[in-house]
Amino acid sequence: MKTFKVQLLSINDVKEFTNFACQQPFDIDVVSGRYIIDAKSIMGIFSIDLSRPINVNVHGDEGQRDAFYVLVKRFVVGRDDMDEPM
Repeated sequence: MKTFKVQLLSINDVKEFTNFACQQPFDIDVVSGRYIIDAKSIMGIFSIDLSRPINVNVHGDEGQRDAFYVLVKRFVVGRDDMDEPM
């Protein structure tokens, strides 16, 4: 699993991020506090507090995780090398 933080500042950011997530064949979770949301759910993402950065947990193999990270890199904030073993 690869974990990093993103900041989604506008409706278009949420739509673009969700679109990238929907294109992936593996699970991606958005974590805000105690809530874990499917990153492929635009309504789920809009239901959490987007005024602060949110954690993203990307599942899948290393190549898939890295490819997704490249797609969403413009939303990444803070440390971007937060690989965590499962």
